[in-house]
Amino acid sequence: MNLNTVEIKAFVPSRDLAVSVAFYRTLGFEIVWANDAMAYVRHGSGSFLLQHFYVPEHARNFMMHMQVENVDDWHRHVLACGVIAKFATQVGQPEDRPWGIRDFTLVDPSSVLWRVGEQLPLT
Repeated sequence: MNLNTVEIKAFVPSRDLAVSVAFYRTLGFEIVWANDAMAYVRHGSGSFLLQHFYVPEHARNFMMHMQVENVDDWHRHVLACGVIAKFATQVGQPEDRPWGIRDFTLVDPSSVLWRVGEQLPLT
């Protein structure tokens, strides 16, 4: 019996799939494939399914975490890529969190909250 897990993906809600696809492309994500109902979105070894499904309460309470090698580089990238002006999004400042992560927040066009962070050294 082989019970190895190959991958686990979240289904991320999207109010307007075309706008959300453009948002993630602007951030540098690859759209592997897409149709009218869903898009397979990837960056590095991480991926998720962006779905044309929107319930405001669900989207506002949906959170994604992306662990990166250098959170400050990612923050500079987000500020420089034009996503804030183009999509009127909110971006927080990187901060060291008590749970051992340095991260910042980013809100997508459907109100999904992203936490982009790196693991802090264990003390």
